[in-house]
Amino acid sequence: MRDVVILGSTGSIGTQALDVVRANPGRFRVRALTAGTNVALVAEQVAEFGPDVVALSTDAAADALRSTLGPDGPTVWGSGGNDRAAALECDVVLNAITGAAGLTPTLAALAAGTTLALANKESLVIGGRLVTDAAAPGQLVAVDSEHSAFAQALRAGRSSEVRRLILTASGGPFRGRSRAELADVTPAQALAHPTWTMGRVITINSATLVNKGLELIEAALLYGVDYDAITVVVHPTSDVHSMVEFVDGSTIAQASPPDMRLPIALGLAWPERVARAASAYDWGVARDWHFEPLDSDAFGAVELARRCGKAAGTAPAVFNAANEVCVDAFCAGSLGFLGIVDTVEAVVAEHLASGFVADTELSVDAVLAADAWARARAAELAGGVR
Repeated sequence: MRDVVILGSTGSIGTQALDVVRANPGRFRVRALTAGTNVALVAEQVAEFGPDVVALSTDAAADALRSTLGPDGPTVWGSGGNDRAAALECDVVLNAITGAAGLTPTLAALAAGTTLALANKESLVIGGRLVTDAAAPGQLVAVDSEHSAFAQALRAGRSSEVRRLILTASGGPFRGRSRAELADVTPAQALAHPTWTMGRVITINSATLVNKGLELIEAALLYGVDYDAITVVVHPTSDVHSMVEFVDGSTIAQASPPDMRLPIALGLAWPERVARAASAYDWGVARDWHFEPLDSDAFGAVELARRCGKAAGTAPAVFNAANEVCVDAFCAGSLGFLGIVDTVEAVVAEHLASGFVADTELSVDAVLAADAWARARAAELAGGVR
């Protein structure tokens, strides 16, 4: 039996993680849950899973939950509860928080010596070596389907035998469109992902391919692979989640139907597998797998992320923070679709020219300061960009 802490229990990854726990009651026990302000859903989760501790993102939401649960309920924390929950004694912490807010809980879990199942890629991207230096060997386990695929495929050989990582991308809803054809797309169109059901920010990021840029940085940090040894290819059906090419010409691919419960279950149980975590293919049914190169002219986010990753230091934090602001501006109608990456690129360029903190000087304070500056600067620029 593994005791698990789930940070972000009401989001897409958090609710699917609870599906895994529900299906395996003899294998996992929920030690703690954290969430935003959805008191009603958290109360339902508490009633079903019986955690010892619950944390909500505001003190007002925590007070409302205490009132709902009554005097016999679990311990309830408010503001700052994510960090406290991440440091609890348990077997594994699943960080499924969205965005840069996941950084300090990631560091708290690593400091506690707990296995960290990381769905919050942003904390690794912006934290960089602060996170990798804090992690003991085997302590950091990827939950993203692509990075879980890498972890599985890398079992086929030694690190010295790896030639490159091949990161697959669905291409999002606008695959095949030229840059000119992207000028007038709407938030509703960008939110219509062809293969995955995800939250708003990650779905928009998949449409711009910013998400693939973040995953490229994540892959380099997780597996110690040079940025130039990571290739992004478009694979529309999302059947092959990523591949590892070895020096002898062999390529090992991890394939499964697009269902996040498989990598989540593997993250919670790593290095063991969880039987029937998700459905397998019916190999008696004909299917086609198609791969094509990424159009970097139309979707420049991946190469921008590669540049930020090579710069390291605070550059990835600025890339991520500026993008989050631009996604909000796009959804609010004040920024065009192409303006998302264009504005992020402008903010990154400005930061590299002035205010950039190199990797050798990186600190949590420097990361958070860069994050705050990038958000403010992106907000200034995004209001007038179409």
